[in-house]
Amino acid sequence: MTSILDMTKKELAEEVQPSFRANQIYQWIYQKYLFSFDEMLNLPKYFRDELSKKYYIMPLRLLKTEESSDGSKKYLFMLRDNFTIETVLLPMKAEGFDKKSGKIRSAKYTICISSQVGCKIGCAFCLTGKNGFVRNLSAGEITAQVLFVKKINSIDASRRVNIVYMGMGEPLDNLQNVVKAVGIFADIDGLSISPRRQTISTSGLSSQIEKLGSLDTGALLAISLHAVDDETRQKLMPINKAYNIKSIIEAVKKFPIDMRKRVLFEYLMIKGINDSMDSAKKLVKLLNGIKAKVNLIYFNPHAGSEFQRPNEKDVMAFAEFLNSHGLLCTIRQSKGLDISAACGQLKQRLEYELA
Repeated sequence: MTSILDMTKKELAEEVQPSFRANQIYQWIYQKYLFSFDEMLNLPKYFRDELSKKYYIMPLRLLKTEESSDGSKKYLFMLRDNFTIETVLLPMKAEGFDKKSGKIRSAKYTICISSQVGCKIGCAFCLTGKNGFVRNLSAGEITAQVLFVKKINSIDASRRVNIVYMGMGEPLDNLQNVVKAVGIFADIDGLSISPRRQTISTSGLSSQIEKLGSLDTGALLAISLHAVDDETRQKLMPINKAYNIKSIIEAVKKFPIDMRKRVLFEYLMIKGINDSMDSAKKLVKLLNGIKAKVNLIYFNPHAGSEFQRPNEKDVMAFAEFLNSHGLLCTIRQSKGLDISAACGQLKQRLEYELA
């Protein structure tokens, strides 16, 4: 059987007759969060029975949830073949009263989603790749994460969320399914999440960055840079041997960017590794001429890691230097420090508990 979430609305319209039924099915699933064909009451009974014989809807089963004191939630999902993936809900702004408009301001959320079971990249600071790569997620398994999280948190279908392809896996190593998911998310009869609210984060697969750029999906690009020289980056990210910093910068310069947006460079700050003023100076020089934004991230410690969280004063000084030299820089607020926050940590813990 096939998950109906794996199909775009156009593909579904080619499968069902009359074709307008595709719109109805999409609306039931993505706007009313129904995961059973039997509940789609404006569809004829015989048609619902046919759908149930050919397709299933939700490919995920929730295994475990952890909630942080800051409101962040981490979910461990089991797929139909019993492999597991993680998804994270980050509350960005709480609901409140906007004095300027005189209206109630809606809460804002970001959902970090996985694109693979495991990962081939093998970054030294990441738990996801410790057990190697298993397989790519289908487009339906990717979109299901946002759908499931919105439903269980009662986030109305009309409430837009930001999506970051930065859970488990390397999104550009699963380019076809990720690009398909971008389109499914954006469908007006679906979740209607604009590509400009979707950020694809990559460890820097230069050739795939160019392919993504040629497809012009409208999605934003984030580069996990983490170092300013090849020697340091290669120690942190072995993929740098195949895709060095120079090749990444060249690919980024060709990438189509919305005039109102920037390419985001993620920079994981690790004590004594890449948090010096010398690194800050090199980063300014490296990104000169690129419409860029740098997001500094505190390393999130986990058991068995050789790396340490940087000092706050060093991170602040790093950010101040970048901003004072014309490079837009923000510091990501650390979330989920009191739960299994690092990618792969909740999965690894549960597997240990069940062993």
